Amino acid sequence: MRSCLFCFWARNDFVLRIAPCFADVYVREKYMQSRISAAVEDKVRIIVIEEHELFRQGLCLLLSQHEDLSVVGDAGIWSEALSLVKREQPDVVVLAISAENIDCINLLPQLFEASDATRVLVLSESSDQELPRRAMRLGAAGVLFKNKSADMLVKAIECINAGEAWLDRSTTASLLRELSPRSRAVRRDPEEAKIASLSQREREVIQFVGKGLKNKQIAEALFISDITVHHHLTNIYAKLEVADRLELLIYAYRNGLAELPH
Repeated sequence: MRSCLFCFWARNDFVLRIAPCFADVYVREKYMQSRISAAVEDKVRIIVIEEHELFRQGLCLLLSQHEDLSVVGDAGIWSEALSLVKREQPDVVVLAISAENIDCINLLPQLFEASDATRVLVLSESSDQELPRRAMRLGAAGVLFKNKSADMLVKAIECINAGEAWLDRSTTASLLRELSPRSRAVRRDPEEAKIASLSQREREVIQFVGKGLKNKQIAEALFISDITVHHHLTNIYAKLEVADRLELLIYAYRNGLAELPH
């Protein structure tokens, strides 16, 4: 009887001593899993669409080496690409277009039907200025020519993922001239009221945006912080009822709040 009691005590004592250890290990594992999961979720999720396999693999390898980017899939056939986008719902699609398949730009609406929150960056080997116009009209968030650097590609992805548009300076000026009216008509009263609500500092921020400056450059020019510039832009978007930087540029050029680049 004493032997049985001793065994019972010893067994329970062992359990009581090791239980906290197992509990500690379990908590640590759960914590690490949550950290890993959060890190993955913080990355920009990307799908690469490119018909040439060698170039597609190179793009995927290049992007996957960046710590803030995660390539969740790639496709070389349009039907596969649509299925992949619908399933993965990526943050950004990198759509590479060659001279042979330039008409696939017209299929952009199908991508947005598959995932309406996804933003598309078009990679083009063509220097034809008509392509960026077509791409932006069809909903692309940016266009980058393939002769640009790898760093520029990463910057473009980060930019459009942040909700901004990506175009080179000459293309931006050309596109905005096309979108702007040939002659400024008399502003309607609602537009006058919106513009009148802008503060002097907000007007200065708009002028710098019109010159192509980024938030950090605007902050340095006005001797304010990046966060303050962001707050100003948020207020400007709300007052003028524009959605992003590109719409602000168009509005500013149309209404004389900024000058078109020469």
